[in-house]
Amino acid sequence: MLESLILPCVYAFFASLGFAYLFNIHGFGTVVCGLGGAVGWLAYLLSAPFVHSVIIQSFFAGLAISIFSEIMGRVRKAPVTGYLLVAFFPLVPGGGIYYTMKYCMDGQTDLFISKGLETLGIAGALAAGVVLASSAVRLFTNFHNQRRPSH
Repeated sequence: MLESLILPCVYAFFASLGFAYLFNIHGFGTVVCGLGGAVGWLAYLLSAPFVHSVIIQSFFAGLAISIFSEIMGRVRKAPVTGYLLVAFFPLVPGGGIYYTMKYCMDGQTDLFISKGLETLGIAGALAAGVVLASSAVRLFTNFHNQRRPSH
């Protein structure tokens, strides 16, 4: 349990902390960014037994990070983008990009295509999670604002 769930989330937390400093996020915001990275990895890992696909896992992780960032942005009255970008860094398929280019340069066409499509799928799933959560929050906010009586 500890090695398979908690340690990867701790590593993602500290990785996100490092990126928070690079993005010039100060104070408690760095901890919030770290928590966002940990939440993303936790969602990724918890969805694994149910979906058996890194692409779908990435979608759920992107959805979780986006919801977390939207909530923290409103609670802390800060831009959501900072929390969102920093929390996504541990999930970026950097290894997939590297191996895609390695297979391309080595002339291994089959591996190049399969790894490239998988990497694009992961990146697209992360983006789809963000779009879905952001759109849902925007719809909810617009609906809530329209129902408010004006004085």
